[in-house]
Amino acid sequence: MAATGDWVTVGIDNGGTANNGTVRDADGRFLVNTMAEIPSLVREGPDVAIPALVDAVDKVLAITGLARSSVRAVGLDTPGPASAVGVLASGGATNFGHVAWGGYDIRGAFEERLGIPVIYNNDANAAALYAHHVRFADAANERSSVAAIVGTGLGGGVVYMGDVVSGAAGMAGELGHMPIPMHDLLEVGQPIPSCNCGLIADAESVASLTGIKRNLLPYWLTRYPDHDLADQPIDVAAKAVRGYAEKGDPMALAIFRQQAMAIGEVFSIAAKFTDPDVYFVGGGVIEAAPHFRDWFLDTVRQHTKLMIEQSVVEEITLVPDLDMAGARGSAIAAATWVAGRQG
Repeated sequence: MAATGDWVTVGIDNGGTANNGTVRDADGRFLVNTMAEIPSLVREGPDVAIPALVDAVDKVLAITGLARSSVRAVGLDTPGPASAVGVLASGGATNFGHVAWGGYDIRGAFEERLGIPVIYNNDANAAALYAHHVRFADAANERSSVAAIVGTGLGGGVVYMGDVVSGAAGMAGELGHMPIPMHDLLEVGQPIPSCNCGLIADAESVASLTGIKRNLLPYWLTRYPDHDLADQPIDVAAKAVRGYAEKGDPMALAIFRQQAMAIGEVFSIAAKFTDPDVYFVGGGVIEAAPHFRDWFLDTVRQHTKLMIEQSVVEEITLVPDLDMAGARGSAIAAATWVAGRQG
């Protein structure tokens, strides 16, 4: 379908396996209603992956019947960690697995190859931005929100008055690496969890797939030594825990209860320094069976400690359209940049 107005923005969600794209017109409508993926090829390094990003732009433009000349800006998000302007950390992106990504300016390289301005966010910030704008619509620039995105790690995003808070070095909203209280969360005798980043007792050490594999599952298997997962390789077993939880398995539910408690602790801290209108939960738990998803969200609510005045107005809910949230949030960020230039 053709766009109204005289310009569009494109959003590209760049991941370890695929690039997903979307197009947003000048009136704020998304013109791609399904996943529009192509392989990201990031494990083959920048020389292959940057052209794949360009191909992702051309793919969504072909779906909408638009030419590149109609694109005013492109939003890009990646798993990070990266600076506010899209320079990947010295260790490279979390799941790209190629040495050449260390310290690489992925935004700049993409912009140079494409010939169109590129606006960068990490993937959790992009999802948080989309959730915020869906929830508040025309009032987005008058509200604030915090999002916790549970995946391989624990991503986060803080949105204030409609804009992502990125911070001086681009590391704001890294909720996963925020230390949280553990005294009410851990069982008696349960080891204090450690994170791949080197911290102990941060949120990601519990509320992530990595946290399950590294900390939670090894402990809980000592409590349930005859469990089906005891004989599985730890990588395989960790990915299977959610399926067991959906079926009501006691050990798996104990693991996810601790994850939900950890997110509640994150939101409890966020309540003190941002006092947001809404707290969003995203990640694989959204893709789970509805009864499990609702139980998980209720557990987060039970362990989010708010002041009485906050509890009257707070809302804890799910990130909508999670598969599309990154690309759509990136397109929104690009449109915001365009609007700022026009203003």
